Amino acid sequence: MHLFWRHGYEAVSINDLTRAIGIAPPSLYSAFGNKAGLFREALELYDGLPGALDGLTEAATLEDAISGLLHRAVEVITDPAREAGCMISTGMLEYGADHADIAASLSMRRSQMQSRIAETLNRWLDKKTADAKAFYLATVMQGMSVQARDGVARSDLKQMINEVLAGLRL
Repeated sequence: MHLFWRHGYEAVSINDLTRAIGIAPPSLYSAFGNKAGLFREALELYDGLPGALDGLTEAATLEDAISGLLHRAVEVITDPAREAGCMISTGMLEYGADHADIAASLSMRRSQMQSRIAETLNRWLDKKTADAKAFYLATVMQGMSVQARDGVARSDLKQMINEVLAGLRL
């Protein structure tokens, strides 16, 4: 999982994977079918990690929900015990037709994240507004993920949250 998270799907070779796992290529193919099969397993493992959406539904106010979401996002994408950024956001941004199914899986996960945000915001906002704010927040979070991958400091990303909150006009 960490190789895919750190380098993205396309940049990781079978040789990289077998070396990291400590198995021969035939064993990898036997266990996972191919590199894509192992990536799908890595995504399932990644899905189980703590993330930005944890605790979102417990927020008492709209401001708490959005602020908490963004602060948790910064915490997880800059956690020194983890890889920088979000594997779902940056794991495969460019792909060939032979990997369209994997790209679709990542896109679906990003859409699900946005939907979960919208569902929570709908407690305080009408559906159209909640959907628009969720789209905005998901886009901001994906941008923050790229910034974290580029080495932007946690403190700088936290400062940016204030700008985002001001821009939302809550």
